[in-house]
Amino acid sequence: MNTQTAIHLEDAILVDRLQAGELAAFAELMTKYQDRVYNAQLRIVGNSEDARDLTQETFLKALSGISSFRRSSQLYTWLFRIAVNLAMNHRRKAQRERALRDPAGNRDSRIGQQADRLVRQARERAPADPADRAESDEQHALVRRALLELDPQQRTVIVLRDIEGFDYQDMAEILDVAVGTIKSRLHRARMALRELLVPHFVGAPNDGS
Repeated sequence: MNTQTAIHLEDAILVDRLQAGELAAFAELMTKYQDRVYNAQLRIVGNSEDARDLTQETFLKALSGISSFRRSSQLYTWLFRIAVNLAMNHRRKAQRERALRDPAGNRDSRIGQQADRLVRQARERAPADPADRAESDEQHALVRRALLELDPQQRTVIVLRDIEGFDYQDMAEILDVAVGTIKSRLHRARMALRELLVPHFVGAPNDGS
């Protein structure tokens, strides 16, 4: 039995226990997936406090909806569908509210503040050597700043595929779109992210000569 099959079997048993109303099973569900849910939502919304609130909301929503879970998808894809929808809705709402409050759009400042928050979350996993840590912090800052430049849809597919490691079929189930749509969105998102990052790694273009 491979690792993935074992995880699916464990989750199937966990669903049985959840649907039977076993509270200990809910604690196990949170222990197993809350870090992944939080990290994914953090990268989508760009704010640690919001991500914590959304993580709690995700598991409460999962608990209230577990009785209607019909196992047409895996437990973790169902859970991430809830998490991603909540995070994307939150992000869109926040963007609309900021646009109303700040029509001139002090966007660079906001992105910088969000990136700083994300970098602080990554520091505990940074290398011990001060020089390596400084370089790692700078790279984290660049990538997270670039992620926050992308629209929520692009950011989400990169988080799911390149950070969380979901396969295309799981992503299609989470986002409720076709696999072909996932691939095209991911291609466009990677190209957009690359365009944002390339100047920082290869230098600014010359005057055209």
